[in-house]
Amino acid sequence: MEYRQLGNSGLRVPALSFGAGTFGGQGPLFGAWGTIDAREASRMIDISLEAGLNMFDSADVYSDGASEQVLGEAIKGRRDKIILSTKLALPVGDGPNDFGTSRHRLIMATDAALKRLGTDYIDLLQLHAFDAFTPVEEVLSTLDDLLRAGKLRYIGVSNFAGWQIMKSLAVSDHLGYSRYVAHQVYYSLVGRDYEWDLMPLAQDQGLGALVWSPLGWGRLTGKIRRGTPIPDGSRLHETAQFGPPVDEDHLYDIVDVLEELSAETGKTVPQIAINWLLHRPTVASVIIGARNEQQLRDNLGAVGWSLSSEQIARLDAVSKRQPPYPHYPYYIQEDFARLNPPLFA
Repeated sequence: MEYRQLGNSGLRVPALSFGAGTFGGQGPLFGAWGTIDAREASRMIDISLEAGLNMFDSADVYSDGASEQVLGEAIKGRRDKIILSTKLALPVGDGPNDFGTSRHRLIMATDAALKRLGTDYIDLLQLHAFDAFTPVEEVLSTLDDLLRAGKLRYIGVSNFAGWQIMKSLAVSDHLGYSRYVAHQVYYSLVGRDYEWDLMPLAQDQGLGALVWSPLGWGRLTGKIRRGTPIPDGSRLHETAQFGPPVDEDHLYDIVDVLEELSAETGKTVPQIAINWLLHRPTVASVIIGARNEQQLRDNLGAVGWSLSSEQIARLDAVSKRQPPYPHYPYYIQEDFARLNPPLFA
């Protein structure tokens, strides 16, 4: 396993990390992701640690806290070997303070997560959404207090817009609060929006990308092909409406190239899709999920080898889309390209 610095922090994280959304599955979304109990989760963690994957990510909204509970049970006796990451901010109830990142909510939600995880500290806490109702100064001062109290070691965000990140970092710098070091983002061959604003920002400001849904919400598994129905066992039947939208023709064009490369390399379609991400700027770790041991072992096979530059170029070309405004008016102009060297193909 390769290890990488998480943004500008001193924390080294594995190139692949494990997303625990399949643990303790409950409800229409997370129940479709997976229903792994503590015994199965412990076995998954055994396999992961043997491969050098030592970072596990969850959230308080995953199955109403059941994911964190199962993860906490599964890591008992080996907490010191694990980097524990979780998220909070999304609604967990109907009460007026059951969502957001107010000082009240952050302190209570952090303590609740610590209890469910069975630990006295969280290595990386990420805010699952931006709270426009709470002053940024209140959010960051509270997180700084939690860091100083030893309950947290590093902080980050998830699914923030560029201006929300920059405002937060500016306040941290101005008032001397700890900075965010990670941004958990959606990024895949079928979803490259991250590249236009958030990737340059991450490189400039020292944020490490933790990539969620690297297989395009289950569409790059090798089972979704042009001219064939979605397989009966695919979770897309229950979860497609919850995930990022995908143009089907664009998807199938990408899958065609992935299948060509699979034949050339002997690697599976998911392994190739994940390996491509591992070569992208600012990516610190790609979060893989698994409903069973076979899926986990297949995803772990995405490391330890590299696509050729020609193969990467083919994937770059087929997955490329016209950028949104304000990028597209200047995108093809050579002089502008010299002023703004691209981070991506």
